[in-house]
Amino acid sequence: MEQPISMKQGEGKFIHSSKLLLYISIGSMTMLFAGLTSGYIVRQAQENWLVFDLPSAFHVSTVLILISSLTMHWALTSIKKNNLEKTRLALMITLGLGLGFCFTQFLGWSQMVSQNIYFNGNPSGSFLYAITVVHLGHMVAAIIAIINVNLKCLKGKYSQNNYLGISLVSIFWHFLDIMWIYLFVFLLFVR
Repeated sequence: MEQPISMKQGEGKFIHSSKLLLYISIGSMTMLFAGLTSGYIVRQAQENWLVFDLPSAFHVSTVLILISSLTMHWALTSIKKNNLEKTRLALMITLGLGLGFCFTQFLGWSQMVSQNIYFNGNPSGSFLYAITVVHLGHMVAAIIAIINVNLKCLKGKYSQNNYLGISLVSIFWHFLDIMWIYLFVFLLFVR
């Protein structure tokens, strides 16, 4: 097991440098989405703001990402118990749910197009596309990471004493879940 470069955190505890970088990245992503939603609010107060219902596919996306957080948690708790079979199953289910989330995002955009809501049309549509595309881009990064973790798990690279990769993906996955819930509720009620 490699020795991590660490920063002291509390008494006798260390935070792995990869986790530290992940937390810094999460802070940056939080600021990005805060800026997008702030811009949405400011622009909404101006003229030509079209009010429309969120596509039903985004509701399905929300359910999928919530379930995927549960399966990701299952994967992490399983590896901590050294149950590789359940870890692999939970990671595969999480990957499938993540891909389902991505698919339903595309369905949501298709529903918007069928309502004549385009990226370059009304500012409200533009913001909705921009916010969801940026979130989806982060989801694609998380899916690539979970594929990598899945492959390593299939090769037996993780154990109850060595599961940093699963832990990092889990943190990122839960962050994206929380961020989507925030964005979904925001877009649902700030009309």
